[in-house]
Amino acid sequence: MLYAINAQIMNAMRPVHVAARFSRQMLYLPWHPANYSWSMRTARASLELMERLTDFYEKPEWMLDTTEIDGRQVGIEYVDVIEKPYCNLVHFRRRKRGLEQPKVLIVAPLSGHFSTLLRGTVREFLPDHEVYITDWLNARDVPMSKGEFSFNNYVDYLLEFMEFLGPDTHVMAVCQPCVPALVAASYIAQNKLDFMPRSMTLMGGPIDVRISPTEVNDYATGKDLEWFQDNVICHVPDGFPGRGQLVYPGFIQLSGFMSMNMDTHVNKHFKFFADLIRGDGDSAEAHREFYNEYLAVMDMPARYYLDTIRRVFLEYQLPRGEMKYRGEKVDLKAIESMALMTIEGELDDITGRGQTSCALDLCSGIPKSRKQHLEEPEVGHYGIFNGRKFRESIAPQIKDFMKKMS
Repeated sequence: MLYAINAQIMNAMRPVHVAARFSRQMLYLPWHPANYSWSMRTARASLELMERLTDFYEKPEWMLDTTEIDGRQVGIEYVDVIEKPYCNLVHFRRRKRGLEQPKVLIVAPLSGHFSTLLRGTVREFLPDHEVYITDWLNARDVPMSKGEFSFNNYVDYLLEFMEFLGPDTHVMAVCQPCVPALVAASYIAQNKLDFMPRSMTLMGGPIDVRISPTEVNDYATGKDLEWFQDNVICHVPDGFPGRGQLVYPGFIQLSGFMSMNMDTHVNKHFKFFADLIRGDGDSAEAHREFYNEYLAVMDMPARYYLDTIRRVFLEYQLPRGEMKYRGEKVDLKAIESMALMTIEGELDDITGRGQTSCALDLCSGIPKSRKQHLEEPEVGHYGIFNGRKFRESIAPQIKDFMKKMS
């Protein structure tokens, strides 16, 4: 029902969106006599704001076609080296011969946004690493014939990707995948497999949500599993390849995140309106880029979403030592050879302080000399993996840790 209502609302908004876009473009005609007047700028700003508020945002492009290596621009090719029903492993292949640099597997979250949300994370590592990323697919586009996708399937995928890349790989898990990434490392250690990553960096992940709970944690822990099944799980309607699939719709996830900071989002749009009138093109473009990404959402497989709610937020299975993968109990103490780094933001309102760093104590088999924690001052959740602080402070420390632990 919710899915159908949302689709009807978006369809009803489409004519408004098209009319606003057409009118705005007409007002940008260079021969218009009042093209640069205050009234014209105000009219164009009003129309663009209406256009953006009524748009339907599709998956953004990577826009990482080049990187700079040794002072030269090098082309980037996006290659799906492994294709799975719910995820592709993408290699950002650099068109330069003779490069022998460390491999990095960036595990993007499957939490409502596309993997392109980590565009800035990828960009920082392209000049000096072979970068791979988990590119999750929109569940509404996966036919029911491909089967369900659960928490265990998530770990299956990570194990396959790690085996493909080999033991000289460094893993970076951002937010939600910190838990399945640790489970995968534990499975490798317990079964003495030969593709344990050199290092693993956990960034703002909910390892133990009992520590410094946030509003997001309270939302997940304040209800039982049946509530989520009854209230936020929907069938994909006709018109999509995955019709009939049970999903947690992206628009519900987005509305939840926006409601947490509604005043902030409203103020940002007022500022965007003012920037357009003033002619501050750089600030306006930064707003467009951020919200083009933020408002592009995808549906999650219901089975995986409910598994995560139960295992991570309701039963705290990993920190309590009760997590199982394919019937085998997860023993984080078995991890010994892999180096481990944890990263938290002082102002993170999604993953509270201490929820990630507790992994250092849980993985007691790793020597202290191969562990490191970083808490970045004045940084929120998204600042952990993107933005100026990430570029100038966090990314260099991650690279240094990887280099030392290679």
